[in-house]
Amino acid sequence: METVHGTTVAVAGAGVLLQGASGSGKSDLALRLIDGGAILIADDRTILSRQGDQVVAQPPEPLRGILEVRGIGLIRVPTLESIQLRLAVDLDMPPDRLPAPIFSTLSGVDIPLIRLSAFESSAPAKIRLAVGIGPDDVVR
Repeated sequence: METVHGTTVAVAGAGVLLQGASGSGKSDLALRLIDGGAILIADDRTILSRQGDQVVAQPPEPLRGILEVRGIGLIRVPTLESIQLRLAVDLDMPPDRLPAPIFSTLSGVDIPLIRLSAFESSAPAKIRLAVGIGPDDVVR
């Protein structure tokens, strides 16, 4: 098991890990995803564990069900116990216009990685799209 600095949400049944520096918009993007139907797994820190060839994300106990909302404070939101990680999102690097497939190695497993700007209005839609597409859906 390892703890990473990141916020994880369940989007259409897929675990999405949002990673970036403090202030990069992880919690804000999670809030917008939750407003669109996602469910919180963990905010700010996520525990990852390898189970076979999968990575499972869960919250550290003191933070379970708590989301930081700037301007309001720490709020309680519905949460899931754990989720299989299917996508990592890097909020620190600017996105490429037409990126080649890249991966993040988490707990020894390669997880598809996309780079986004958290505060773009389209960021939640791009994440929902990314969890729903397969390798044959992207034109290269």
